[in-house]
Amino acid sequence: MSTFVVEGGHKLHGDIFPQGAKNEALEILCATLLTDDKVTISNIPDILDVNNLIYLLSKIGVTVKKEGHKSYSFQAKSINMNYMKSKEYARKSASLRGSVMLIGPILARFGYAVLPKPGGDKIGRRRLDTHFLGIKKLGAEFEYVPDANLYEVHAEKLKGTYMLLDEASVTGTANILMAAVLAEGVTTIYNAACEPYIQQLSKMLIAMGAKISGVGSNLLTIEGVTSLHGCTHTILPDMIEVGSFIGMAAMTGSDVTLKSVSIKDLGMIPDSFRRLGITLEINGDDIHVPANDGYQIETFMDGSIMSIADATWPGLSPDLLSVMLVVATQAKGCVLIHQKMFESRLFFVDKLLDMGAQIILCDPHRAAVIGLGRMNALRATNMVSPDIRAGIAMLIAAMSAKGTSYIHNIDQIDRGYQDIDKRLNSIGANIIRTSE
Repeated sequence: MSTFVVEGGHKLHGDIFPQGAKNEALEILCATLLTDDKVTISNIPDILDVNNLIYLLSKIGVTVKKEGHKSYSFQAKSINMNYMKSKEYARKSASLRGSVMLIGPILARFGYAVLPKPGGDKIGRRRLDTHFLGIKKLGAEFEYVPDANLYEVHAEKLKGTYMLLDEASVTGTANILMAAVLAEGVTTIYNAACEPYIQQLSKMLIAMGAKISGVGSNLLTIEGVTSLHGCTHTILPDMIEVGSFIGMAAMTGSDVTLKSVSIKDLGMIPDSFRRLGITLEINGDDIHVPANDGYQIETFMDGSIMSIADATWPGLSPDLLSVMLVVATQAKGCVLIHQKMFESRLFFVDKLLDMGAQIILCDPHRAAVIGLGRMNALRATNMVSPDIRAGIAMLIAAMSAKGTSYIHNIDQIDRGYQDIDKRLNSIGANIIRTSE
């Protein structure tokens, strides 16, 4: 297990480029299984979750070639279905929650798929009903094998149908969409997720020959085709990393420019940080966060305390609430952070309390932050990262704190953030990576 040793109090200065989007990459890589032609993907982030999925694809039988910096080609011409029944596949895929999106494309092409119960962040119950119910509506049958702790999925031929998703799950929508493009007939998905990454997946599938309408809305209509062909695709910048860097710059009082962030795909993110009093300057496709001596949380128009909550797109992503919570601790004013989707994501606040933050954890979903500005600076401490997003929030807190902090289990951070220590050190941070 590795550790970050973080000396707080250093201001950052310079430009930083966000990596390719983790969540989009996981969807896009799974979609390469839908054809036996070559598919070339650019701007792939070099992070653990993505690299583990690429490894799984190669072991399944996909030919993977590095074509250039952040660019790979994938050709799923000879799939080894026997490997999917192996113990190694069960172990590798169970440790990666994104592996659940393999079943849609594999089932659509081959009529059979295996799904070990997936892992990922420990942030509360994360059910897979949306995936299962949607794919079952297309004609698949699921059988749980308790001895092997996996699901076997069978379908002689998927058939299009109408479905109303029980929740607008991003990965659920992606999985069903990838299965539906090769199903017989027309599939209508209502209450579909419509995040930019689902739009990107849809555009890629259309480039491969799929027939999809309603892209960007919560009503997708898919006319099944018999086969798909190759294409090229470029992954968007990671909006969660963009938000993380905005919060990091503001909390450390730094002058930082985020380059080529794809402003049009950020949704509510810039305005949500402005509600915390953070100044953002939009220059073309860049975001400049100027140095500040402090920032003050806004109130609602009637003077009541601001509340910030996650919501389905175009609302605020739940992945950024951990960052917004820690940034609010050094603001002036009060805010209620409401994490609606995951019931354990706010439990890391106990470490922020150790650092001197004024936070009331109301329940597993809500935390009230009382910001006293930089007069109540955080102090250094020892922490253990429980998941990707709490890990980056802890790193932000440590960078603004007085003294030297230790963040253990940083493999969790590495799952979602590429070379984060090197990139931040290049613009003024002091972060040392150690191995225990």
